[in-house]
Amino acid sequence: MQKIIYTNVGIREVAKKIVESVPSKTLCFYGEMSSGKTTLIKALVEELGGADIASSPTFGLVNEYHTPEGELLAYHFDFYRIEDETEALDLGLEEYLSEDVWVFIEWPEKVTSFLPADSTELHLEIINGNTRKLSL
Repeated sequence: MQKIIYTNVGIREVAKKIVESVPSKTLCFYGEMSSGKTTLIKALVEELGGADIASSPTFGLVNEYHTPEGELLAYHFDFYRIEDETEALDLGLEEYLSEDVWVFIEWPEKVTSFLPADSTELHLEIINGNTRKLSL
């Protein structure tokens, strides 16, 4: 398991390492509230050349990010507010996961039955107000 300690100053380099090293495009972000999941996803979208600025899809459950040319780059899910994992199926999670794009999932522990076997787990921990630890 790879461990990386970082601050927002070095987050873009962390995003680059993730993109270069993960075995699949489905990334599951584990961590307590305010551990930096959305901030890291924002850096990943930038690193991948996204035209959109990533933000938390907490109320809409899913955001789409595109390239400057308009091609679909990634889906970003935030399952914090779902009550039952079948809500993810109602949203169409299986169809989203079948596409060949990046998929970022916050609170994946709420939809464990539907996560692809090859998804990559990223665990974030708060070290202090500015520092995080990422375990891949």
